[in-house]
Amino acid sequence: MTEPLKLYNTLTRSLEIFKPIKKGHAGLYTCGPTVYHYAHIGNLRAYVFEDILKRALKMNDYKIKHVMNITDVGHMTSDADTGEDKIIKGAKREGKTAWEVAVFYTVQFKKDIKALNIIEPDVWCRATDHIKEQVALIQKLENKGYTYIIPEDGVYYNTKKFENYEELGRLNIEGQKEGARVEFIEGKKNKADFALWKFSPKEEKRDMEWESPWSKGFPGWHIECSAMAMKYLGEQFDIHCGGVDHIQVHHTNEIAQAEGATGKKFVNYWIHNEFLIVENSEKMAKSGDNFITLATIREKGYDPIDYRYLLLTAHYRSKLTFSWEALTGARTALTKLKNYVVDFKTGSNNGDWKKYKEEFENSINDDLDTPKALSIMWMLIKDENIGAGKKREAILHFDKILGLKLEEAKEEDIPQEVKELIRKREIARTEKKWKESDETRAKLRALGYEVSDTQEGQTVRRIV
Repeated sequence: MTEPLKLYNTLTRSLEIFKPIKKGHAGLYTCGPTVYHYAHIGNLRAYVFEDILKRALKMNDYKIKHVMNITDVGHMTSDADTGEDKIIKGAKREGKTAWEVAVFYTVQFKKDIKALNIIEPDVWCRATDHIKEQVALIQKLENKGYTYIIPEDGVYYNTKKFENYEELGRLNIEGQKEGARVEFIEGKKNKADFALWKFSPKEEKRDMEWESPWSKGFPGWHIECSAMAMKYLGEQFDIHCGGVDHIQVHHTNEIAQAEGATGKKFVNYWIHNEFLIVENSEKMAKSGDNFITLATIREKGYDPIDYRYLLLTAHYRSKLTFSWEALTGARTALTKLKNYVVDFKTGSNNGDWKKYKEEFENSINDDLDTPKALSIMWMLIKDENIGAGKKREAILHFDKILGLKLEEAKEEDIPQEVKELIRKREIARTEKKWKESDETRAKLRALGYEVSDTQEGQTVRRIV
């Protein structure tokens, strides 16, 4: 029997059975990229995890509405509203306008998720296309007494006015020093207060700025997600995802904004993935020396799906250490898997894989346990009581969740010399010339090919 879908809810710090607001439907919001640079592979881990979640919801017969934002204005170099707008910084770096930078890196991000076989969201929403909604939300908060103005700076949210501000991040704001989660800004009433609307500097014209009831300027980083999520999914919805780095600031502020404005619980399930750690280093960052993109992976001869396989070998809530050796191991495993899919095309349909289907789906429904799901698939492959045809059927069913593009696996173009040796070995085996058969196998191995004897005959694959 397949168990119900259970997810770890950061809000309650517990594993919970997923119960949607509307039966048979799931509203999903996932924090998208800030498009001032290429996404690095640490960023991309979040989108692969969210893709597995989306496929799991589909496996459980939910109709999904998936919304993802594109942050193309307002995200400052410090999450605490100080520094420079990252898009403006990117524009200065490249000698382009902020608009040009945002469009270019949005296109690049979409190419990256396609390369990783990530299903696109139903709704893409750019912050710059939703200024009206953000201004309206700030006005609601203003009318309810949640805001104040710092002259020459912007409109700020007074976190002391929101009773449960610390809940999601288990925060101790009073015990924190400026510079940790919070930064000192002259005029702030409380350490954790954050900008809803930033005023444009009077001495310069920004590429991105809009008129507002307060002053010409631009929205803060956090307000966009609250405004756009509610526009497309309603004032209350099921699931909100992102990286663990969003818990204490961005997602905490989203809750304060949305619930302050509506008086309703904003999201039922908050789900977060852990960091990707680079071997002998720390978490990957765009400003660091460990900045690795999908282009870097391709340059070194790997396929982006090799990286997807590597991500699936670790639970999304566990830190994962990236190394080129680990990626090589993932590529080797994936290549073997593809070879099996090809080899099993002509096999028998004996046996029943129902037990494996149930175990696989239960592992996915147990908070997206992809490492266990992979191990179940490999156990199926080794099961001699199940015919090759049935194994292929099962693997392709599992891949609807794993997303490794196994249906695209093709038979390798084997060199003529190798084909001749395979034919020669088959004749030797038929004539029971075992020594000659073993010698031919050794020659094949020297050429980089491994031959196996199955009920369906010889199979050959490149040694990886």
